[in-house]
Amino acid sequence: MDVNCEECAGCCIDWRAIAPVASDHERRGPREPLDDAYNLVPLTRDDTRALLDAGLADALTPRLWRDESGVEIDGVSVSAIDGRPAFFLGLRKPPKPVGPFGTDPTWLPTCVFLDPTTLQCRIHGDETYPEECADYPGHNLQLDRETECERVEEAFGGDRLVDDDPPEDLPGFLLGPQAVGQKVFVFPDPERLSGVVGRITDDELTDDDRALFVAAAVASAPGTTAVNRERFESALATAREADSWAGRAIADWERRAGGDESAAEDRATGDSTPAADPRVAEEVELARGAPETPGWNE
Repeated sequence: MDVNCEECAGCCIDWRAIAPVASDHERRGPREPLDDAYNLVPLTRDDTRALLDAGLADALTPRLWRDESGVEIDGVSVSAIDGRPAFFLGLRKPPKPVGPFGTDPTWLPTCVFLDPTTLQCRIHGDETYPEECADYPGHNLQLDRETECERVEEAFGGDRLVDDDPPEDLPGFLLGPQAVGQKVFVFPDPERLSGVVGRITDDELTDDDRALFVAAAVASAPGTTAVNRERFESALATAREADSWAGRAIADWERRAGGDESAAEDRATGDSTPAADPRVAEEVELARGAPETPGWNE
């Protein structure tokens, strides 16, 4: 497997807004996600633990699905296992000024860990680097399913998937029952999500909301729906304390992209940052402690 990622990062960005043809391949299954995120990477239990321990719990967000045969919360029927809401965790995608595929920079939902200037991952190779990111697109190739590399090639040309042979040492899949407690989790107390599900559908999740799901994932037992209550409360306290460069950068990106009242005030007074300038990442991310990326000459 060999991929050409320079000036791409298609698997890390929601690039539907600049695509020449509409694509919604992530929503072809029987269950519709409550959120509108695209390319949301499912984190494993080990991924979640590593990010929690690194103080990066505020960079994570849950995904739940509509399911008429599930459990109803806030007037929404969500997928459930044994009567408890099912979910997985992904990395948040705030708006960032990026110019993938040689396009002019524009505000696009982008992985919290992607450097807008180099389009490289700030945690690549670290202990916190998600397993799914490290393996991609190996599992797609093994299953003979279209990769994001090929979607980018079709939309913008160029060679992204240089070699389509899956790696021989590719880890096993976590599908079906194997995924429970490892990649697909259950929330132990549906009533505790009252108000939370409504905020998911309204795109108004709070840090405390997201911390609940981080705690449930970390406290899950692999291969089962069991959740250790003591571990849950301990992980919840840790997740709620998260105040990372990533979490603080998200709030700043959202403000600069025009997502809150302070951005409107900035524009009114002429103090807003010029739109879609990737160099602003130095102030928004690097100044807050984000790791640098090597660039493409290394």
